[in-house]
Amino acid sequence: MSVMVARKKVVRKWEKLPGRNTFCCDGRIMMARQKGIFYLTLFLILGTCALFFAFECRYLAVQLSPAIPVFAAVLFLFAMATLLRTSFSDPGVIPRALPDEAAFIEMEIEATNGTVPQGQRPPPRIKNFQINNQIVKLKYCYTCKIFRPPRASHCSICDNCVERFDHHCPWVGNCVGKRNYRYFYLFILSLSLLTIYIFTFNIVYVALITGGLGLLSGCSLSLTVLTVLEVLICFFTLWSVVGLTGFHTFLVALNQTTNEDIKGSWTGKNRVQNPYSHGNIVKNCCEVLCGPLPPSVLDRRGILQQEESTAQEASCPRGPGAQEPPATQGPGQAQEGHSVLSPQVPAPSVNNDEMPEEKQRTPGELPVPSADGGRAEH
Repeated sequence: MSVMVARKKVVRKWEKLPGRNTFCCDGRIMMARQKGIFYLTLFLILGTCALFFAFECRYLAVQLSPAIPVFAAVLFLFAMATLLRTSFSDPGVIPRALPDEAAFIEMEIEATNGTVPQGQRPPPRIKNFQINNQIVKLKYCYTCKIFRPPRASHCSICDNCVERFDHHCPWVGNCVGKRNYRYFYLFILSLSLLTIYIFTFNIVYVALITGGLGLLSGCSLSLTVLTVLEVLICFFTLWSVVGLTGFHTFLVALNQTTNEDIKGSWTGKNRVQNPYSHGNIVKNCCEVLCGPLPPSVLDRRGILQQEESTAQEASCPRGPGAQEPPATQGPGQAQEGHSVLSPQVPAPSVNNDEMPEEKQRTPGELPVPSADGGRAEH
């Protein structure tokens, strides 16, 4: 006999979130699905620093100062910490509208725009919002079914609206937005310092080990080849990382995002001033890098409960004195085995408790007329 048993399976909210993100460690880590370039970033940083600590640092610590590997280790650990914090955090994803909310917004839009004649393009879905005495347009996202907050944009790679969207960075494997921009800036700043540091002391190492004579032993030659490889990596990294750090320093000073700079939001033909800038470099830097960090609104590790029904085999319970019915029954045993083996049509239910004791009848007795001239129910 099969019995349906209802079991409750605990499901986290991150398992049901839309978009194209990857979650690890039960929703604690959030990244984009395209992580190949992020692994390349880790390989370049770890590989270059491992060669520097394994060969050049030991020689420089003895010949110059033991503080050289210590300072390099501090820069390396800080760069790795900020990289992982940028890559594994929620950049500020805005939840999509629920079906009821989306339907309500659609009704508002239809009521505002009215009926559009056939063949004409409907007007753009835009709301005006005032910030610092300046009108800012809030655009409607057809994917998330919401009016995006100011400075938010929809990332086509992650398929999510991100608050204060700066850009999608494949090198860190995540979007850069309101909740992780400061860590991204600190990462590229510390990486620039680390690259300059390794590049400089690699040149010093080559100068010291050659002794200015150009005569190298076999061991020194192999070490010098590795050093030259590190110098080349650092040289080509300097142009991109240091240049990127300078560009984002300029944006932080103006309290502007990469997305706004590319679109020319505040430097276009209209010459509209940036309403988010305080007109002071110090205030802008403090707001972007030192302001309060908003909490994530996704609630990735929240619990959803879903019921799942599973069929299980269950045996019919028997009393201590119950016995198995015989395989064959005689004529006199048919009635006794009928209630166990063969189906039986249930007799009409009679509530004898509601009838007077003298009027109670057995199921086979004829109905007795009631006091009001009717018949009693079977």
